Amino acid sequence: MDVGKRILIACAALSIALAGCGGDRARINARPLPASTVFDPAELVDVLDPDTIPALDHPAFQTVEKASEWLDEQQPVLVVAIGADTRAYPLLVLTWHEIVNDVVGGRPVAVSYSPLCNTAIVFDRTVGSRAESFGVSGKLYRSNLIMFDRRTHSLWTQLGGRAVRGPLEGAALTGVPSQIASFETFSTAYPNGQVLSFETGFRRQYGFNPYAGYDSRSAPFSFFAVRLDPRLPAMERVVGVTIGDETRAFPYANLSASGGVLSDRLNGQDIVVLWRGGTRSVLDTQVLARGRDIGSAGVFAPIAGGRRLELVPDPHGFRDRQTGSTWSILGVATAGPLAGTRLAPIEHLDAFWFAWAAFAPSSTLVGV
Repeated sequence: MDVGKRILIACAALSIALAGCGGDRARINARPLPASTVFDPAELVDVLDPDTIPALDHPAFQTVEKASEWLDEQQPVLVVAIGADTRAYPLLVLTWHEIVNDVVGGRPVAVSYSPLCNTAIVFDRTVGSRAESFGVSGKLYRSNLIMFDRRTHSLWTQLGGRAVRGPLEGAALTGVPSQIASFETFSTAYPNGQVLSFETGFRRQYGFNPYAGYDSRSAPFSFFAVRLDPRLPAMERVVGVTIGDETRAFPYANLSASGGVLSDRLNGQDIVVLWRGGTRSVLDTQVLARGRDIGSAGVFAPIAGGRRLELVPDPHGFRDRQTGSTWSILGVATAGPLAGTRLAPIEHLDAFWFAWAAFAPSSTLVGV
């Protein structure tokens, strides 16, 4: 049977069965999750055989102009910028492959997406002195993607980026700043950027959502066996940030209600969390082009030109009170005295609340 059909059948069967149940520029010493997250092997769940969901090892890219023929402006893409090398990885492709082994700006990276947790994370795939290649193990841990490296077959959690079983147990991957944004936002900021093509060498229905309706559920599938944190609805979207020993989550709903700007301070570091509408969910409707607008977020150090900036909402994105410059959700000044300036990105994680709370249980929560 065609592998794509096997995945669709597996997803459909699971749904039915469970229905009743940025780059090298300056950055802050932040991690998406605390390094001390404890792993309980009893929660490791086998779902599919290894490589049933095939990682992309030889990704092909297109120009922004070519990609616009099949990507609508509101489709979400994961943006990675290392030096002058800027790339967008459409979530409608990542949903079907979950891992892309790539080299960006000369740096070997693993671009990962876990649909069940709605977590997109990029790692430097260098372990020691070797660039590892990662695949999809077919296992889940607290509903999260478990990766494996093809050299030692060690298992790695996506949330936390740690080897939890096998010869490399205890090793940790270094995160690479990345950000989900709309294709329109990426193409405007980086008109010469590259976009991951749907010409992957695999037969997949890239405009089709195998997890239709998932983000409208009241709870995740029963692969998630720990107690849900009741402070928010399980499927609420949050932006999570960890700096030092402080961990905090910012609900999308609060960001939207604030006009799209929340300033905060974690572990002595000033941060600004931005949110803007115009990005679709890939876990909503069966046809991805009809997914509802859930917006996208970014986290930055609000400092440019040696001064601290106060950002406020603006019809064109955001504006700083100090110079009147306008800024995009990608932290790039698009007009005004600071045009072309980039804010230092802070590693963060967009996730469903249940997943963030499970991996960062001591997290504080803005608005609660």
